[in-house]
Amino acid sequence: MSGKLPVVSGQDAVRAFQRLGYEVVRQRGSHIRLRHPIDPARQPLTVPDHRTLKPGLLRRLIRDAQIEVDEFHKLLGGKS
Repeated sequence: MSGKLPVVSGQDAVRAFQRLGYEVVRQRGSHIRLRHPIDPARQPLTVPDHRTLKPGLLRRLIRDAQIEVDEFHKLLGGKS
């Protein structure tokens, strides 16, 4: 993956993944579960609703969504 990881909250990450086509299917406590309804090859994502996501977790979520860091930046819409 290329590019520097942004510092984002769990809510920002959920909004970015929703722009990618993911839908929120449930929330249990502070963990939000997302699933891609059209492409079953994309893994379901579990995003914690925290103020900031740790870099390793964010990188893992981006990898599981099968996108690059640069594309994630674009999905954030200038927020980083």
